[in-house]
Amino acid sequence: MDLAKFRASAKRKQKSLSTFLDKLDKIVPPDLQDIADRADAAMWKETDCTTCANCCKTMTPTFTVKDINRISKHLGMKPKEFKDKWLLHEKETGDWVNKTQPCQFLENNMCSIYEVRPADCAGFPHHHLKPFDLYNDMFKANIMHCPATLSMVDRVKKEVDRRYDM
Repeated sequence: MDLAKFRASAKRKQKSLSTFLDKLDKIVPPDLQDIADRADAAMWKETDCTTCANCCKTMTPTFTVKDINRISKHLGMKPKEFKDKWLLHEKETGDWVNKTQPCQFLENNMCSIYEVRPADCAGFPHHHLKPFDLYNDMFKANIMHCPATLSMVDRVKKEVDRRYDM
């Protein structure tokens, strides 16, 4: 994955895709979920996250208490040690997040704790969440970090534009 090329493409498409997603907050085509599901399936045929890992390089997951307990046990640490070493507690949200980026568990574009990774990571890029239009703000944020989301939203926009006058 050429991340420089992705960033340029995301920057070029960001306004158009964000405007499109904003429209979906007001007008939802009746078959939007079917369109999104097809776009997502097509995108995954062309996408390999292990050639990218931009999410791990530029974002942090939210660590739940369950995640912290599971990962710290896997690493042979106490939860407090784990939090002290790698996490920050955000006062505003109460969330536990990584202190640094890229993620401390990223090694050669692969997660070194993949089998016990945070639930937030396991679900990323969250394309499985339904209905599609309830997650427009999340997709808007992720198009700048995730080539899979950029591609999926771009495909949805093209299909909706082709079929509907929005």
